[in-house]
Amino acid sequence: MLKEDSRDKQEIISGDSNTAGSGVSRREFLKLGAVTVAVPAVVGPRMVQAGGAEVPVHGPGRVPVTLTVNGKRYQADLEPRVTLLDALRDRFDLTGSKRVCDRGECGACTVLMDGKSVYACSVLAIDAQGHQITTVEGLMQADRLHPIQQAFIDNDAQQCGFCTPGFIVASKALLDRHPRPTPEQVVKGLSGNFCRCGTYFGMRGAIAQAAGGAKPAAAARKGA
Repeated sequence: MLKEDSRDKQEIISGDSNTAGSGVSRREFLKLGAVTVAVPAVVGPRMVQAGGAEVPVHGPGRVPVTLTVNGKRYQADLEPRVTLLDALRDRFDLTGSKRVCDRGECGACTVLMDGKSVYACSVLAIDAQGHQITTVEGLMQADRLHPIQQAFIDNDAQQCGFCTPGFIVASKALLDRHPRPTPEQVVKGLSGNFCRCGTYFGMRGAIAQAAGGAKPAAAARKGA
């Protein structure tokens, strides 16, 4: 009995017997099965929308990306993982948006997307396509500062300056929504931005000035 079992096992291992009608030995059949398991199924490349067209993505390689920033079109080949902040600073030389925390907490990289303030470090450049992006550079008119920018200067609303561009852009979004904001609306509108120098008093004065031509906070402190 043991000898018969051994012969059966030997026949299976040696591949002396062919599978029915196939002309393929058991050994060859087992080899083919092993190859099938080892090789993953081949699928077509993933397609993404880039520059208004369907573009295949083969792994993490670069794809064409078109952005509209401050009314101008910018084009570059970027990896899908590149953030809007990195694209603005490293590829398009728009360095007003600052990289500080790089995790959507401080607000130094704030830009406007379709008029709404967003963290540029938390938006992929490829996802910003088809949207109107405005950075702090886009607020100026020719060589003239935007009233909010001028108000920040008049009210000493900056010290080290790293947070200032983000606060200016966030203030622009706030005043677009609330031209005459209440103190509560100011606090809420700027709650996504953080100033390590603590220049909040000057910032509130800047917003009040930009909203209604109020006296600069620096002058108010001196009793002017």
